[in-house]
Amino acid sequence: MTILWADDEIDLLKPHMLFLKSKGYDVVTANNGRDAISLAEKQPFDLIILDENMPGLTGLETLSQMKLIAPTTPVIMITKSEEENIMNQAIGNKIADYLIKPVNPNQILLSIKKNLHSDQLVADRASTDYRQEFGKISMQIDECRTFADWCDLYGRIVYWELELSTTETNMDEMLQMQKTDANAAFAKWVKRNYDSWMNGKDRPVMSNDIFKTAVFPLLDKGEKVFFILIDNFRLDQWRTIAPQVADMFNIDENLYCSILPTATQYARNAIFSGLMPDKIAKMFPGLWVDEDEEEGKNLNESPLIATQFERYRRRCRFSYNKVNDSTACDRLIRDFANLENNDLNVVVMNFIDMMSHARTESKMIRELASNDAAYRSLTESWFRHSSTIDLFRKIAEKGYKLVLTTDHGTIRVNNPIKIVGDKNTNTNLRYKVGKNLSYNPKQVFEIKRPELAGLPSPNVSSTYVFATERDFFAYPNNYNHYVQYYNRTFQHGGISLEEMIVPLITLSAK
Repeated sequence: MTILWADDEIDLLKPHMLFLKSKGYDVVTANNGRDAISLAEKQPFDLIILDENMPGLTGLETLSQMKLIAPTTPVIMITKSEEENIMNQAIGNKIADYLIKPVNPNQILLSIKKNLHSDQLVADRASTDYRQEFGKISMQIDECRTFADWCDLYGRIVYWELELSTTETNMDEMLQMQKTDANAAFAKWVKRNYDSWMNGKDRPVMSNDIFKTAVFPLLDKGEKVFFILIDNFRLDQWRTIAPQVADMFNIDENLYCSILPTATQYARNAIFSGLMPDKIAKMFPGLWVDEDEEEGKNLNESPLIATQFERYRRRCRFSYNKVNDSTACDRLIRDFANLENNDLNVVVMNFIDMMSHARTESKMIRELASNDAAYRSLTESWFRHSSTIDLFRKIAEKGYKLVLTTDHGTIRVNNPIKIVGDKNTNTNLRYKVGKNLSYNPKQVFEIKRPELAGLPSPNVSSTYVFATERDFFAYPNNYNHYVQYYNRTFQHGGISLEEMIVPLITLSAK
């Protein structure tokens, strides 16, 4: 690698040059800014070192012209001056590093490594650390006994997903194998325990507990609360956007368990009503829509919230707002003064769910979200550039509490399994409900008595069947076309870490 070093006392720096040469770097020198610019125009350099206090063109003046010639080349500035104004100007010009004389060779080497080799060094470190963690994670998969254990394991897997996805390593495949093992073990654990949860035994916080757990305590303290539900929002997506809100809020990250099916009709209605779906259907039949009805399945969310407050004899002034695009979010921000009159403002954001469905239907979106890392990247880009972050900022400025959560996550499916149902069977790829279902019971989690799982029965003989891991249901008719169309799409409704263990975040303004 070749470095350009400009300093009017360059002859006094020969020991530094020899040291860098011994480390494998070629150093081209100049004793003024103009000569440095001339050299940069003639050949590319991997890194440039500039002395700030040179005769003729100063280091800052040279830096400005260097940015035009080589805008992507990192520049290290060295100066005797500790004036804050010079530092501000240098940082404003996006220098890579700022060193104060006298500097020793190791300081220079450290700055060079940080700017030329950091990606590789980080990748090497991440690979080494993950290899050390591999055995611990494998043991943890075998030792998970409680929902808290699974949350801890899933959080660790997501941590390594994010760490390894930002670097070029060969560990991704190994991590995905561990995640597959974890999902297989998690599915078996859910099958063993789901029925007992419905009887209250060792039950984790679930969808119908969210208001009681996260919202009511804040309202009891007299807080004004914004409850924002991002549909289809996974833990890895939350951790991708978390740095963008960290300067506005103190973050209290928790996880909860989505009910089955992990689908909007069931999980979100359970959140807003505080009831399991069968109770909603019995107590408020006008607010529940069965699978075989054509009416929209999430049109009664505001009335369901009202029923929860009435049932607990709570007086609460609340608003309900659904955001499907940036225009709706902008309108919400413009109407913020009116929202402040409420104790609770509920906001449902559908962007990620829309993106997930669009990815299935659009070849272009499939390319943009070709894997989990790309899916996270689109989420981060949406949050950074949409007015959603402006809404968060407004809430923080006013000092209000913000509860951020979701109704369920989503998983990228890749393994079709055959199922047969009649014409009234629902279309979801991760769960089916019907009275004449034919399937291999070893491949699924079946609930033959829906009432024991808190689920309504559209018919007397209705059965619920759930896909696990990365499976998805496919009908034998036109099987190959069906499989090709839905393979590697993001789906929800079934049993997986990604779908069931989801964020429940409380944000307190700083």
